[in-house]
Amino acid sequence: MSDRGTNNHSEVTDFIHHSEVTDFILVGFRVSSELHILLFLIFLLVYAMILLGNVGMMTIIMTDTRLNTPMYFFLGNLSFIDLFYSSVIAPKAMINFWSESKSISLAGCVTQLFLFALFIVAEGFLLAAMAYDRFIAICNPLLYSVQMSARLCTQLVAGSYLCGCISSVLQTSMTFTLSFCGSRAIDHFYCDTRPLQRISCSDLFISRMISISLSSIIILPTIIVIIISYLYIVSTVLKIRSSEGRKKAFSTCSSHLGVVSVLYGAVFFMYLTPDRFPELSKVASLCYTLVTPMLNPLIYSLRNKDVKEALKKLLEKKNPKI
Repeated sequence: MSDRGTNNHSEVTDFIHHSEVTDFILVGFRVSSELHILLFLIFLLVYAMILLGNVGMMTIIMTDTRLNTPMYFFLGNLSFIDLFYSSVIAPKAMINFWSESKSISLAGCVTQLFLFALFIVAEGFLLAAMAYDRFIAICNPLLYSVQMSARLCTQLVAGSYLCGCISSVLQTSMTFTLSFCGSRAIDHFYCDTRPLQRISCSDLFISRMISISLSSIIILPTIIVIIISYLYIVSTVLKIRSSEGRKKAFSTCSSHLGVVSVLYGAVFFMYLTPDRFPELSKVASLCYTLVTPMLNPLIYSLRNKDVKEALKKLLEKKNPKI
């Protein structure tokens, strides 16, 4: 009888602690206070470049009629996604470099996790759609305008956001049904599933199985589409007789391959890092929350002749003396 009473008391205590959680503490990077200033300046510089690069890319694509093609439609949406999911993370992280409490409200934590999960998953599916677009452009150029219709492009982008939304709802609801009856300190610089699981006192077996299943459902199909698309692309390009033709064909894919490599490399590094090395997870998270959104516009603008010409044209309109 006393054991049952003790168990009931423990369950009630856990429920009270869980229901009383109104905020969390984002521990961030475990470095000296002097380095916080340096980190703040680095975050500020990177975020400024993200804003400038992605807003600039969207402006160029929307204002130049020559870029009214499926590839640039996808690229505009990629810039939109990069801009928003970095904005979910960076401002709060920069505020916490100066804040002593480093707190984030429960609602803020839920919102941050939901929006980040939505946009990062949408980006994965969008990159798969972009790989399919390059496959059609190189392997079926005569049918490109028919197969990659405006309707299909819109459906592929809408599907990317829908998949992101469904995944985000499942991930967020699963994470915040856990009990947080111990520490409120999240050992990360933003609200993410794995750091939140570390401070939960719930049984994590089902939660982790669902997380692994979701990751497999999201990552595997997108990687398969990208790999198959590029196998066909490489096979087709190698059949081109002229070296100039091969170079031109590969140049249309190199930017996309660069973006895919950076994003998926960072994601795999983070998921393969054991829980006992949270600082390594933070470094990997930095790569896809800030570095990737900063690099994407640079990769596409530096390696793309059309974007360079459109940028030059836009600058000439703003300043005729250029």
